[in-house]
Amino acid sequence: MKNEDESQTHEVTMETFESIVDLHPLVILDFWAEWCQPCKIFSPLFETMAELHPDVFFGKVNTEQATELAQAFQVRSIPTVMAFKNGELVFEQPGLLPPQVFEELIHRLKSDVFSEE
Repeated sequence: MKNEDESQTHEVTMETFESIVDLHPLVILDFWAEWCQPCKIFSPLFETMAELHPDVFFGKVNTEQATELAQAFQVRSIPTVMAFKNGELVFEQPGLLPPQVFEELIHRLKSDVFSEE
């Protein structure tokens, strides 16, 4: 088991959000909470995808601590996954993403599917 320092995911807060989406062309965020059982189930998949796709920034937003950020995106259910391409929100879905669906999201994010019109 990896310790937190070796993780390929990064904590995101209201203070760091804007610079993260400005600096990284591809960003996937996982909105979660410590008490959320589905979030605990989803977390290992999120970590694995982060390891498999180092060219994508994988961020975790603790909705109990980053309440302003969760409110700004009107997160009502967790886990919620959001994806940003070139600073624009291009995907948002609450609930557990199956591995195949998550992999397809990443593939689409890297392709021109989410390109700006």
